[in-house]
Amino acid sequence: MITSGPPAFGLGLEKAVFNVMQRPPHDTRQGVFSWQIIVDMIVYGLIMGTVCLLTFVIVVFGVGDGNLGHDCNRGYSDSCNLVFRARAAVFAELTWLILISAWEIKSIRRSMFRLDPRSTSRFPIFKDLYANKFLFYAVVIGAVIVFPCIYIPGFNDKVFKQKPITWEWALSVGGVIVFVAGMELWKFVKRTTGWFAADEADPNPRKGHLLDLKQGFFSFARTLSRTTSMGKATEKETNGGNTV
Repeated sequence: MITSGPPAFGLGLEKAVFNVMQRPPHDTRQGVFSWQIIVDMIVYGLIMGTVCLLTFVIVVFGVGDGNLGHDCNRGYSDSCNLVFRARAAVFAELTWLILISAWEIKSIRRSMFRLDPRSTSRFPIFKDLYANKFLFYAVVIGAVIVFPCIYIPGFNDKVFKQKPITWEWALSVGGVIVFVAGMELWKFVKRTTGWFAADEADPNPRKGHLLDLKQGFFSFARTLSRTTSMGKATEKETNGGNTV
């Protein structure tokens, strides 16, 4: 509820993408889950599941002696120490993966490190991530909550069935890096090959004429205003000519 709910609300507050005014109307028959979304879920889910399973296996069977303990799902005993530590490492890793994925899916095709192609900044990621403050703090707070869950005595072993960890943090952080690299690689493949590009195709792409939602609205308002004014002027001239 804490690490998944607020980021979901934050994504709901995300501003429209830069080229939304150039896209054709969405085909409602396709529904929310387009083929691109479905494939993304499979790819990202496989990466996430793989790195988490590898973390557990490395802690228990790689560095550890493979002792899975006795009745470790009910409570802690000395035989469960290895499993509890592996759980803590996976818990931290999985929580961070879910939170980081909220930033990654701000755009399903563009890199998290450059969400706006019009940006002239060398490192626009900081500005882009902080632009949605609700989502930014939801991710940060959710990431910090991991530590008391692992280190508060009684709360860690009785509620979460895990124990404090040390070197295992390297596996958790490494899993996050691998996950981000995997998501970025998949997005790069989609952009390079053109897979699912039709989902976000611009009907009339013109370099240097990309409008965001706000710019598009005011551009439309100005055009409408000019058209209305010209129509009234023409009507006035016509009426004046009839009077003469």
